[in-house]
Amino acid sequence: MRRSRISAFVPARSPAPTGAGGGLLPARDLAAAWILVVLIAVPAWVLTIRQAQDMGVEPGTMGMALPLFLLLWVTMMAAMMLPSMAPVALTWARGIGRQSSGWARTARTVEFVGGYLLVWTAFGLLAYAALAFTGGLVDDHPTAGRRLGAVAFLLAGLYQLGPLKNVCLRHCRDPLGHLVRYAGFRRPARDLRVGLHHGAYCVGCCAGLMVVFIPLGVMNVAAMAGLAVVIFVEKLWSRGVLLSGVVGLAFLVLAVLAPFQDWMLPGLEGSMP
Repeated sequence: MRRSRISAFVPARSPAPTGAGGGLLPARDLAAAWILVVLIAVPAWVLTIRQAQDMGVEPGTMGMALPLFLLLWVTMMAAMMLPSMAPVALTWARGIGRQSSGWARTARTVEFVGGYLLVWTAFGLLAYAALAFTGGLVDDHPTAGRRLGAVAFLLAGLYQLGPLKNVCLRHCRDPLGHLVRYAGFRRPARDLRVGLHHGAYCVGCCAGLMVVFIPLGVMNVAAMAGLAVVIFVEKLWSRGVLLSGVVGLAFLVLAVLAPFQDWMLPGLEGSMP
């Protein structure tokens, strides 16, 4: 029975995790899946960029109320994360399609996606609190902006080089391994728990990178694009672990330079003398 559950979600032959050269999905399905990813990610990027152009880059939450912030946050995360988590998500969704049809298939897919986005929404609450705190701090103490920027880069660098990042990144780089594990999840709310589980590891993998939104600005499109590329390459490139370490070291260098280079802190710029 366990073998039959696993085979519904994981192809018998899965020589590569990303689909390149014969991956989790057949070539034809893989092409269709990536087209779907593009069709979802591109509108998310368009919405994010248009909103960012209207708002500019300012410290803290930029005056946004929590509901609006969370709406923009989830849109941003969809734009940034979807390409890198697509291999797992699309393979799992294909497995759902094999086991169910009609409304049942739709409901299960919504459960899976909802679980993933629920984790990122919860992380958005933490991000909002952090941005509100740091924004208020630099408003009251403008000279704190440079030190705050240095601390943010330092924390981001240490996290990138730390054990939690390593564990989560290795999990995200092994889609076949956790698809087999997810196949063993039992009902009820199986797909919701798969989404929550995968989302939690995704947040653990990217939390350090998200910290740099404090000095760079939460609506900084260039920062979003750069981080999205880093996340994609970290998870899908054969030397992604090495890149993760290099990015961590780069953040530590920026932590040293930040107190002396205001141009590196556009997200705190408005508050500094």
